[in-house]
Amino acid sequence: MTVALIARNTFREATRDRALAGVLVAGVLLILATQPLSPLALGEGQRLTVDLGLTAISFFGLLMVLLVGTSLVAKEIERRTIFNLLSRPIGRPAYLLGKWLGLSGALWVVAGVLGLVLWTVLAVRGHAGHGPAVAEAAYLAGLELTVVTALAVLFSALSTPVLSALFTLGFYCVGQWSWDLREFGDHSAGALGVTLRVVADLVPNLPIFNMRALAAHGEVTTLFHLGLATVYAVVYCGCVLALAAAAFESRDFK
Repeated sequence: MTVALIARNTFREATRDRALAGVLVAGVLLILATQPLSPLALGEGQRLTVDLGLTAISFFGLLMVLLVGTSLVAKEIERRTIFNLLSRPIGRPAYLLGKWLGLSGALWVVAGVLGLVLWTVLAVRGHAGHGPAVAEAAYLAGLELTVVTALAVLFSALSTPVLSALFTLGFYCVGQWSWDLREFGDHSAGALGVTLRVVADLVPNLPIFNMRALAAHGEVTTLFHLGLATVYAVVYCGCVLALAAAAFESRDFK
């Protein structure tokens, strides 16, 4: 019940933040802006709309994580409200879990709203059949943002908002190239190859959540892919949050 209460309060705070409104407006405008550019896409206007629409979900979701998620704990410490919370029978792991669930819920709202707007634009243009592909791609984008949120909670529990944002952004960028990094490590000898493979294993495997190429052609992915991505997101978030809880337990706020 404690985790649910913290998650609900965090969700309310995130949805009332101006950053969420700005993210939604910017995402909708980007999707609508693809329509005047369609004639310049040489017959690829539909693909341009889907690709940019799904990119908007990931990009603006990441922007919200950097603006809101990386200061979740630091803001509580600065306002001194964390002392009131932790003085009650609330464990520090439960506090972090609630923060993660609340912000993740707000990001799923972003993914859902922008995915619905994208499908509506496609339906108006006569491509309503892309609905299942867009829904799956938006779902995977939501999983990606959930993983990034777990990293933001980890760094927010350990460092300042600026450093937390930089660390989260760094893990996100390296995670996008994790497959290439692992392949490069396999072809490298000695300590360099081992180091690259270790880094590729530690950063999130974000390409598994990317199905923009399929969705742009109206194609759906397999249930195995969706299930694997879901299990991976749950396991990775669990490991990151466990590490965050262990580090947060030993943190002194004085």
